[in-house]
Amino acid sequence: MSQPSPEPQQIPVVVLAGFLGSGKTTLLNHLLHRSGGSRIGAIVNDFGAIEIDAMAVAGALGDSTVSLGNGCLCCAVDASELDEYLERLAEPSLGIDVIVIEASGLAEPQELVRMVLASEHPGIVYGGLVEVVDAAEFDDTRSRHPEIDRHLALADLAVVNKIDRAADGDRVLGLVRSLVDRAAVVPATYGRIDPEFLFDCRPSEERIGQLSFDDLHDHDRDGHEDHTRHLHTAYDSLSFVSREPLDPRRLMEFLDSRPEGLYRIKGYVGFGPYDVQNRYAVHAVGRFLRFYPEPWPAGAERLTQLVLIGSGIDAPALDKELDACRSDAPHADEHGMWGVLRYVRDPEEDRAEPA
Repeated sequence: MSQPSPEPQQIPVVVLAGFLGSGKTTLLNHLLHRSGGSRIGAIVNDFGAIEIDAMAVAGALGDSTVSLGNGCLCCAVDASELDEYLERLAEPSLGIDVIVIEASGLAEPQELVRMVLASEHPGIVYGGLVEVVDAAEFDDTRSRHPEIDRHLALADLAVVNKIDRAADGDRVLGLVRSLVDRAAVVPATYGRIDPEFLFDCRPSEERIGQLSFDDLHDHDRDGHEDHTRHLHTAYDSLSFVSREPLDPRRLMEFLDSRPEGLYRIKGYVGFGPYDVQNRYAVHAVGRFLRFYPEPWPAGAERLTQLVLIGSGIDAPALDKELDACRSDAPHADEHGMWGVLRYVRDPEEDRAEPA
């Protein structure tokens, strides 16, 4: 079988959506101040001529901000224009690790996601749709804007913000969970969610490729209490390592049936006799899935290393399911890799749709 060429390292592009007043800018500012050294680029889209949201974040971002005023991003530009903004932020000299598109409160999330997926820029990859809702005003917002149900059904991560102001926060959380399609649902106050849901914070320790297992657990580096770790923003993570290769069919069965609340999967997979030359970097966010084949590093031990991040996931059960994907088969099934290769982007074709 022909060997696919390695893909370049890509910057995730996160779409941050939610109706007016839900707390998107507050959440973005929180991420900026809790980025763990990672550099965030932002495309901030205010609906109006005075760019208040852009002013609120520009001080933290400087030359990493693209501001679009006086119109919804999904209506004001087309996919090729968005590519120009993404290209500006993906410039290697800026050293940006993640790009956040903060949509106006009147934007259509589905169109923004389509625009990111339609991007032909090789340096970026879709990083998920985050829908922010105001827990205290959720019923009124839903009454005025019934389309919020559709937006939540598209989300990869739903942030139920201002949970401290809601008289019946548990009911709102349950309602939001009933409206999402397997997405992770995270309650928050003042937009405080853990950045690890969205991107890898740069660790002080050496990474294994793009992965760091340490930065998932080393939460309090400066000795100060970190309020983002309180119950409202807690997440669950699982680190899985295997010296045995994984069976591609079994892994795809696992990925196709990934449970509610599992937001991110990242890492590297070895498929043994199915591809002896390459390991496969995995990038999954919500329903979006992609594999990137790349040559095994010279002299490196051939390990499968995966990190799973979610809210309310059953980590022991997921570990058991991944363990069942191990394979000691000496030979490859001729068609065994077909499921995986569906999610390897051909540079000559458009980007794949979400899984």
